[in-house]
Amino acid sequence: MDGAENGEHSRKMVFVTVGTTCFDALVKAVDSQQVKEELSRKGYTDLLIQMGRGSYMPSKVSGEDEPLTVDYFTFSPSIADYLKSASLIISHAGSGSIFETLRLGKPLIVVVNEDLMDNHQSELAEELAERKHLFYACPQTLHQTIQDMSPESLIPYSPGNPMPVVRLMNKFLGFPTD
Repeated sequence: MDGAENGEHSRKMVFVTVGTTCFDALVKAVDSQQVKEELSRKGYTDLLIQMGRGSYMPSKVSGEDEPLTVDYFTFSPSIADYLKSASLIISHAGSGSIFETLRLGKPLIVVVNEDLMDNHQSELAEELAERKHLFYACPQTLHQTIQDMSPESLIPYSPGNPMPVVRLMNKFLGFPTD
């Protein structure tokens, strides 16, 4: 018997990660009523926020009558299990978080921290968004990105073959090339 026959609804979790940084603007954005309503409208039931070193404390919401439950934590030794169990990931623009999520084939919204001086991360996120591997937003546009997104429109990311680069580096460094 599946959950629907038991009167339970299937759960759809949104996992938000800021990595090891402080990105209060992202945490505030996902904690906003606008974003939470949009996530609920899209059928998401749970919002779990990894808030890193930030000082903004999102509001926890729980209960069977709530359309969207919200919980948070600061750090975890590994976020791999959270990424695997999520239906949607909202992430800072760190390349590690981006590529780990893309390898799992999960829908991803990358939110760029506009307060960073040299924001090379935004270039990566913009390029991957242009290639339709992920959605791209800033904290102020996150609710609109969620409203407009269609996860089915994303193109799965397939990593390239690193061996030609490895061989070239080995040759350059004088190592065997086989």
